[in-house]
Amino acid sequence: MNHEIDLEKYQLRSDLAIDLIDSSNNLYGLKQTTENKNEVLITNVVLEKENCLNKKPGNYITLEFDDITDTDNFNKVSEVLIEQLKKILDKMNIKKENSCLIVGLGNDKSTPDALGPQVIDKLIITNHIYELGQLDNNYRRVSAIKPGVTAQTGIETTDIIKSVVKEIKSDFLIVIDALASQSIDRVNKTIQMTDTGIHPGSGIGNSRKEVSFETIGIPVLAIGVPTVVDATVIVSDTINYMYKHYAFIKEYSKKPQSKLSLSSGNYISKNININNKDKEELLGLIGKLNSDEIKQLINEVLTPIGYNLMVTPKEVDFIILKLSELISLDLNKSIHNIG
Repeated sequence: MNHEIDLEKYQLRSDLAIDLIDSSNNLYGLKQTTENKNEVLITNVVLEKENCLNKKPGNYITLEFDDITDTDNFNKVSEVLIEQLKKILDKMNIKKENSCLIVGLGNDKSTPDALGPQVIDKLIITNHIYELGQLDNNYRRVSAIKPGVTAQTGIETTDIIKSVVKEIKSDFLIVIDALASQSIDRVNKTIQMTDTGIHPGSGIGNSRKEVSFETIGIPVLAIGVPTVVDATVIVSDTINYMYKHYAFIKEYSKKPQSKLSLSSGNYISKNININNKDKEELLGLIGKLNSDEIKQLINEVLTPIGYNLMVTPKEVDFIILKLSELISLDLNKSIHNIG
């Protein structure tokens, strides 16, 4: 008897457009360009109204990098991020004189969700100086809030933002949030920017009201970093690494130098051919499933029993600190004229 998996019931969780592109077989309604600068992979995606990802039409810019924890890598990523921030603000037709409200979404009591609030703490805020008539021409009028999460306030985040925008009459909005990904490789190593807005909490299955031009009434730039993956992603990625490791060991053992080595080496960056026979030899019936089917199966097994946990790396405290420093520094340089 064939076993059909109900995909509507067990949806995989991700906020990244690039995750969905990777898993899509038919890329209609999508224009994509990639380039590599300063060892940062930049992917620019434009989605039309009707598109294969079922996401809002607009611009999605994704930066992927290996590390920002040392000064050299931090500066490399910073240079690219400033450049891309200025580009997307230009596409949104944001002028020098336009005032800005920056919102740090998330729960500051939960480290993986504290990116937005930590960014706010490091921004150059100028609205109070503007009110006094003492704002230097090199600085934009900027306000910022940390609205918390609905469980803390009892108020929808979107309603808080709308009220503040109405009161202070901001011209455009920037929201920063922690995201979820379908790839271990992208956790804490990816920044997504989009002019389409954001659904707070959607990546962990707790979607709140949308924050966008349609709901707020002004242009919205959303900046996010995936800080968590769910257990389905970890298990399915591990299976794929097992395939690659198994195929690598088989190939490596045939080479003379393997007799002199105490270890098999790092197989991740190797160009390894993984065939279906290797998969079936290693995992039998599971080896006959493709990548999407494996994810769907794991999701179906873990979700009903509450074990599809959201997971973050053990060094998340330090990484969130560095990411918040990066994003706040580059926002300051991009929205003010302080290059």
